[in-house]
Amino acid sequence: MRQHILDTARPIIVGKGFAAVGLNEILTAAGIPKGSFYHYFASKENFGEELLESYFAEYQQNLDQLLFHQPGTGAQRLMSYWDAWQRSQSDRSLEHKCLAVKLGAEVCDLSDSMRAVLKRGTSRLITTLSTCIEEGVSDGSLTGITDAHITGAQLYELWLGATLLEKIHRDGYSFEVAMSSTRRILHLPEK
Repeated sequence: MRQHILDTARPIIVGKGFAAVGLNEILTAAGIPKGSFYHYFASKENFGEELLESYFAEYQQNLDQLLFHQPGTGAQRLMSYWDAWQRSQSDRSLEHKCLAVKLGAEVCDLSDSMRAVLKRGTSRLITTLSTCIEEGVSDGSLTGITDAHITGAQLYELWLGATLLEKIHRDGYSFEVAMSSTRRILHLPEK
């Protein structure tokens, strides 16, 4: 039931934001009584923490699958991740939208505990990207990279910013710039 509530709430919150969504809207959509909510979550803030934890766990699992369990060089797998990011964040449906982008600016000033979950989750993702970059350096598909962690952080921050700008402009240009910049940072030829 806890996961059902989280899964039901995610697209609602991705669409409207955390503060704009009331518990009644989530509970009605999930088809459960209000008392049940407090059986699973101590507060709306605790619910927000659990929502972010669930999001990052699922995202991490998908990222691991894409970067470490697919064929190809480190560079190819890394670029397939950015391609997938661009497709999912360009799509107008809410199903695969980035919760870190949606809630990052909103909740960090309101909830230190939710900010901490965002920090842990994004740090793990950057570490995972850095590991794939190291694999690309090891297999020779990436060259000229002296610090995989800094490069991973730089790329993740670039794509978070591009995603935010795409939400504003809705023209795809921010992702084109991000992809071109990613290729330059990784010393890969333009397509």
